[in-house]
Amino acid sequence: MGVGVSIFFLTLGAILRFAIEPDVFGDSVHMDVIGLIFMIVGGVGVVLSIVLAPRRGQTSEGRLMHRENHPPEI
Repeated sequence: MGVGVSIFFLTLGAILRFAIEPDVFGDSVHMDVIGLIFMIVGGVGVVLSIVLAPRRGQTSEGRLMHRENHPPEI
């Protein structure tokens, strides 16, 4: 999950938590709790994206191979 998707979840969670009345869908669905869950998932996604971003850049350097153009001697 990238930073963009995480920010989307944060925004969606904030809308569900603060902008919609909790009893819109009746007593069986708690929109404020669902919004809080989306906000938590978005926050964790942002943190993980920032923490794991430097590791993605370092993996390509270890895979670089050096080849020389020397034909085998007969």
